[in-house]
Amino acid sequence: MTLVELLTDYTIQNVVAGAALLGLVSGVLGTFAVLRQQSLLGDTMSHAALPGVCLGFIIAGTREIGSILLGALATGALAALVMLLLTRMSRLKTDAGLGITLSVFFAMGVVLLTHIQGMNNASQGGLDAFLFGQAAATLRSDLWIMGGITAVALLLVAALWKEFKLVSFDPEFATSLGMPVAWLEVLLTVMVALAVVVGLQMVGVVLMAAMIIAPAVAARQWSRRLEDMVLLAALIGVAGGIFGALLSALSRGLATGPLIILSVSSVVLVSMTLAPERGFLWEAVRRVRARRRLRYQQVLTTLYRLAVHHDDPVYRSEQGMLDTYHGLRTRAVLSQLERRGLTEWRATPPGEPGPPRRWVLTPAGIAEAERVLASLGRENA
Repeated sequence: MTLVELLTDYTIQNVVAGAALLGLVSGVLGTFAVLRQQSLLGDTMSHAALPGVCLGFIIAGTREIGSILLGALATGALAALVMLLLTRMSRLKTDAGLGITLSVFFAMGVVLLTHIQGMNNASQGGLDAFLFGQAAATLRSDLWIMGGITAVALLLVAALWKEFKLVSFDPEFATSLGMPVAWLEVLLTVMVALAVVVGLQMVGVVLMAAMIIAPAVAARQWSRRLEDMVLLAALIGVAGGIFGALLSALSRGLATGPLIILSVSSVVLVSMTLAPERGFLWEAVRRVRARRRLRYQQVLTTLYRLAVHHDDPVYRSEQGMLDTYHGLRTRAVLSQLERRGLTEWRATPPGEPGPPRRWVLTPAGIAEAERVLASLGRENA
């Protein structure tokens, strides 16, 4: 397809717009789920939406998107409340509560789906597509519903921004200020269910969890402030959704939902590898530098201790002795210290036994060694 044909195609327009809405709401609401250490919340809500999809179909008697999404929202919100009750009214941890809720609701959904498949209803065809999504079936009327849900979620975030921010970072302090923390947590959890509802048509029940978490995880690697993280997560979600939808349109036989998830996940991989100060690459460089700095300090303090032991500030240390003491070749380290003006490679005085040249600390090297030892002493204290 040419670019003009791609942009004017009715189905592709619907898919791209739906993917953008999904990325927007997922990025914003997923940020709060990640910060509250409830990364499995999206997984639980998405699987809990399946019985709601089935109930919406049974009540409406047809695949009417409004009733199906309303049923998904109802069971998703119910699952959120069940999870909160399990964690607050018992000794179960959050991950255990999420796991129990996910398993029970998804099992109910599979049972209802099997029941529907046994009914003599011609409209049931394709209902199982909500498991993995069916983006090509998105209609303009569906987009209006998805857009309305997204607008409601974003308006709630804007109206309760300060409260959500405080609850996400310090719920105990929020409680001390008299905020209804429990209700705010319930509202945040139900809003994640809203994001799940938006994504059912695009990526389905199974893959929706990744869409909730991935943009927020990627944004977290590049940002230090909540405002920046929310904005960046929304941009990553929108860009990943649009790119995945277009990639699916340009390919043959590749599903849109998985391509959207792979697009966003690729951003996560790049972010976790290259993000300044948090990426794997930066961490590897930092560790190499730390090991090198430690080796420099060890060799430097060894020269200093030898000089103190012999009561000679210009005590000459043999290369072989230093290698034996540290169990490795120290010539490269000593040469680096020499370039920094901390050591000198001096000739042995005539008539003195030993190798012709030895290592000596300079006055700057002595001062640096004393600083290092003082710093280590403060850390040990």
